[in-house]
Amino acid sequence: MKMRRFYSFIVKNKYVVLAVFVPIFVLCLILGRLVSVNYDINDYLPKDTPSTVSISKMTEEFKGGIPNTRVMVRDITVPEALNIKEELKKVEGVTSVSWLDDAADIRAPMSTLDEDTVRSYYRDGTALFTVTIEEEYYIPATESIRELIGDGNAMTGSSVSIAATTTGTVAEISKIAAFAVLFVLVVLVLTTYSWLDPLIVLGGLGVAIVINGGTNIIFGEISFVTNAAGSILQLAVSLDYSVFLLHRFDECRRENVSTDDAMTDALCRSTSSILSSGLTTVIGFLALVLMQFRIGPDLGLALAKGVAISLVTVFVFTPAFILALIPLTDKLSHKPFTPGLHGVGKFVRRVTLPMTVIFAIVLVPAFLASNSNSYLYGASHILGEKTQAGADAIAVDDVFGQSDTMVMLVPNGSMPTETALSRELHSLPHVTGIISYVDTVGAQIPTEYLDADTLSQLISPNYSRMVISTDLSAESEETFSLVEKVRAIAEKYYPGEYYLAGQGVSTFDLKETVTSDLFKINLLAIAAVFVILILTMRSVVLPVILVLSIETAIWINLAVPYFSGESIFYIAYLIISTIQLGSTVDYAILMTDRYRENRQTLDKWDAVSKTVSDVTVSILTSGSALTVVGLLLGFISTNRLLAQLGIFIGRGAIFSLLIVFLVLPGLLCLCDGLVVKRPGDKSESIESNETEVLMK
Repeated sequence: MKMRRFYSFIVKNKYVVLAVFVPIFVLCLILGRLVSVNYDINDYLPKDTPSTVSISKMTEEFKGGIPNTRVMVRDITVPEALNIKEELKKVEGVTSVSWLDDAADIRAPMSTLDEDTVRSYYRDGTALFTVTIEEEYYIPATESIRELIGDGNAMTGSSVSIAATTTGTVAEISKIAAFAVLFVLVVLVLTTYSWLDPLIVLGGLGVAIVINGGTNIIFGEISFVTNAAGSILQLAVSLDYSVFLLHRFDECRRENVSTDDAMTDALCRSTSSILSSGLTTVIGFLALVLMQFRIGPDLGLALAKGVAISLVTVFVFTPAFILALIPLTDKLSHKPFTPGLHGVGKFVRRVTLPMTVIFAIVLVPAFLASNSNSYLYGASHILGEKTQAGADAIAVDDVFGQSDTMVMLVPNGSMPTETALSRELHSLPHVTGIISYVDTVGAQIPTEYLDADTLSQLISPNYSRMVISTDLSAESEETFSLVEKVRAIAEKYYPGEYYLAGQGVSTFDLKETVTSDLFKINLLAIAAVFVILILTMRSVVLPVILVLSIETAIWINLAVPYFSGESIFYIAYLIISTIQLGSTVDYAILMTDRYRENRQTLDKWDAVSKTVSDVTVSILTSGSALTVVGLLLGFISTNRLLAQLGIFIGRGAIFSLLIVFLVLPGLLCLCDGLVVKRPGDKSESIESNETEVLMK
């Protein structure tokens, strides 16, 4: 009764509700533009990670920072290279530039210098400069350097990747959003009964998305993953709430003379399904908050908040919006474009048991394959060959080979210890050079003989700085092994007193962090969804069936890269399990609710046919939107991490839909005696029981 009174209040005061939402919408529209976006994956490592602590210490001690850019210039002489080095130093945001003259005395004949050292910086008339750019200047500095060196030359590094990702993603997301809205609009036109209904649904979703975007201001900044995927995922995930309410409203209008009463009845009847679906989605996304890698909490909180706002909107704003426009909606009504779906129900009835057998056969292999993939962890592979940054990276590697730079700080005070440390580091395979006081200047040279600029790059009041160059990429098993060896050697000479940072070091720490998150996140998400389903369905068997169905769809989705031999980003692998569970378990809930409702009057096989006919439009509307949104992100984004996440979302939605339509009905029939209460039971109807639990 309390629920009905609440909905009656909303319905009677529809114009007041709309008046309240308008200023909130406008305010959040403004605030959304003030939320900054972070495109650096490494910034989301835990603050106590060794590489994160090291970066903080280096920022305190040295102005130069960690080298993050390689600039390659072709067809130049040594004097010309020195001139370009000086020009690079003048670019705003560039804090340091290193070249051959920092590693060797180029006043001596080139033939007398160490060949490996020379070839690390200069070969066949091509020079390679190591540049450090401050984070806030990534975009303008890389643009200025590109203008300086010309299109025929190349630049690569984390600063280039972040700059390219920042500028490219904004345009790509706008394009994806436009296509997604257009597709959803077409689907809604086909599945609703008025030309105005699609605009009403999109209007309600738009209000929820804008409010969510504006309230992201509480986080200060959001990650590029959240910025790219958050809004379009909220659109796809929340679409079924509005569609289900609209379809229920149409049903109730045929039973009520008053549109206000019809809306109140529709809200009461749909509360259980919508709220249980929404709560499982929110809880699924909130599981990401437990990730140590902070992109998880960033994305999880934003998505959970977005779905919660969508629920509030669909129960408060959307009913008022629908009723305010009902006269115009009726004038613009049209006959349904979707054909009768009784044939679909009959088809599923015939194939569901064979499909359930196939489901049982593939379940274990899919689980094993999904956990046997090869992974990528860092940002070094994010941009593909089709982008300029990706092509430049290949061009630099073709001439100078792969390269990664580590920076080590050790306490001042003992030149012999630094010399011994440097000697042992030089002996490691893949270490191609070290720039430090003992290597570049010499331990026997007093610091008073150096100019202040050179000295400030090598020594601070408390630490000596060693820049270690390697011939490895920022991410490989050899890189990870080298990081471990360098840390072990440093620990031997300076136990607990050294700091080591660099892209390869951060990627190593990222690998260690995210791999420890998987079991914890998945277990919590499954357990939380399971508990919500027990409370809302008042059954233990049903949650097992529903969660197992969607988890199997997830395993099949993640098994595809294993069988195709594709390496996947571990971050996408980690996130998709929760996103697919949270966003597609709704379909299983709706199918199950309608099956239990139809079983009150029909035998189980007739109930299957009618249930599939009843829910196909609602589920396909939402499922097709999630599929298309994911695939659009996958095929349009040049950011390979976002693209892979998009493919996972789109493909995962397809697998979830197939299992919900073709397998779940069979599982419900096989377990019918355990999940359905017959008429005549002492308990109230299923719908009223669920609603009672939710209201308590």
